[in-house]
Amino acid sequence: MNDRAAYTDSPVSPQDTATLLRGRRTIDRFRVGEVPPAALVREAIDVARWAPNHHLTEPWRFALLGPETQAAIVEINTRILTTARGPEVAQAKRERWAAMPGWLAVTCQRDDDAVTAQEDYAACACAIQNFTLYLHSAGVGSKWASGVVTRDDDFLRAIGADPAREYCVGLIWYGYALRSPRSQRRALDGIVRERP
Repeated sequence: MNDRAAYTDSPVSPQDTATLLRGRRTIDRFRVGEVPPAALVREAIDVARWAPNHHLTEPWRFALLGPETQAAIVEINTRILTTARGPEVAQAKRERWAAMPGWLAVTCQRDDDAVTAQEDYAACACAIQNFTLYLHSAGVGSKWASGVVTRDDDFLRAIGADPAREYCVGLIWYGYALRSPRSQRRALDGIVRERP
């Protein structure tokens, strides 16, 4: 068997892959108190780390966040929102965030080289996509959040990250969806350029 045959010998059909990719949605409402099994989440992280990354830098770090850290992040976010948008908005977010079942923070190692830093961010984004697709294939929904709290040094310290050495690419909530929102995309003709 040649290398090309080995590479293209996939157990998954292109149609099945397309169905999986098109079916994943950002889930914003989860069934309360139903956290997916820890073993499944660790499998999803294992799959996530197989994302493409230039020079195999593996810049990603994954922080599985338990109830104590979740509560600390809710407090940090409440403080930020109270200052920026007022106590009513902050309280509404507090209640919503406190109901999120599973929490994972994905950080990226900082690099002084601008090109490497950009490539590393892209690799972490690919890793998050892998993570969410794996969960989706197991019937678990997710939401990738990247709001102002994820850029706060107190948040980074709460998740065990050194703000001088890494930054947060995303806070991922996961669980069983209450509903799956509809979505659509632009037509291919609106996004593809064909050049001679």
